[in-house]
Amino acid sequence: MFSGQRVVLAAAAIVMLAACQTTQDAAYAPPSNPALAYAPVSGEPFRIPAVRSIDVPPQYRRTYVTYRTKEKPGTIIVDPRHKYLYYIQSGSRAIRYGVGVGRAGFEWDGKARIGAKRKWPKWFPPKEMQARDPRAAKYANGMAGGPRNPLGARALYLYEGNKDTLFRIHGTNEPRSIGKAVSSGCIRMLNQDVIDLYNRVKINGRVVVL
Repeated sequence: MFSGQRVVLAAAAIVMLAACQTTQDAAYAPPSNPALAYAPVSGEPFRIPAVRSIDVPPQYRRTYVTYRTKEKPGTIIVDPRHKYLYYIQSGSRAIRYGVGVGRAGFEWDGKARIGAKRKWPKWFPPKEMQARDPRAAKYANGMAGGPRNPLGARALYLYEGNKDTLFRIHGTNEPRSIGKAVSSGCIRMLNQDVIDLYNRVKINGRVVVL
């Protein structure tokens, strides 16, 4: 066999092997330029600073992955154990975002739908939070949207049927909380990431929290 033929056959074998891979979370395309994805955001009513590399480990930055699921494109799947949120696309593909999740005793799982979407949402701390945290009690009538608001630049409100679960997928003013279990049950995202997700999802979109 000629050396050129051997090279061609070897390349073909590599392609076939790659096609047979069933790894659930293998990257199929490089992420967008991190410097652009997490640069300061312009055109917003409030300043959104750049995300510093020292604040968020590389594995929790937005990327594109292979993700095999029976859920339809447009579904959001949250994996609290690994601190990831997947936005399902066609062809066994997904956009993966790093998230912060509920700390021990505040975890939530189940299926819901996006009942509402808000830009720079007002924050109403739950009564239970007001009772245990005097700082939250100050905002019983709501905290206006802004850089100090814990819901960040965007929020997706999770409903079960017509009932608000009081759980949210939202931005955060604490980027170092991404990849950790520190919240009161809501799913936190970097502001740049929650804006990206907000622009993709639709009202009544399906959400699955594992």
